[in-house]
Amino acid sequence: MEFNYDPQNIFAKILRGEIPNNTVYENDHALAFHDIAPQAPTHILVIPKGPYMSLDHFARDASADEQVCFMQAVAKVCEIAGVDDGFRAIANSREHGIQEVPHFHLHIVAGRVLGRMLEQ
Repeated sequence: MEFNYDPQNIFAKILRGEIPNNTVYENDHALAFHDIAPQAPTHILVIPKGPYMSLDHFARDASADEQVCFMQAVAKVCEIAGVDDGFRAIANSREHGIQEVPHFHLHIVAGRVLGRMLEQ
């Protein structure tokens, strides 16, 4: 699959400092910030700093260092947010996955019982 990253997406603008965010954590390759439309008491987005459109794009093309730093950011966010009772990590991808921003992002959602992941 060909990935054509749009550098004008909102997360690219956040990474460039053009749009403010409420940062939770940052390292060399990832940024985590509070979602502006939270779906639970805790709703934090973790994004890579590189131009990756979806989870599979990131898994295929990101360097090992980028991938490790991203996962370390996820762990740090979970620690900072105190999601000891559990959480859900969601990565929506493309049209059928209802991805709203074409930059890979992982939702960390917690703070209440979330219900089943999918209902038929």
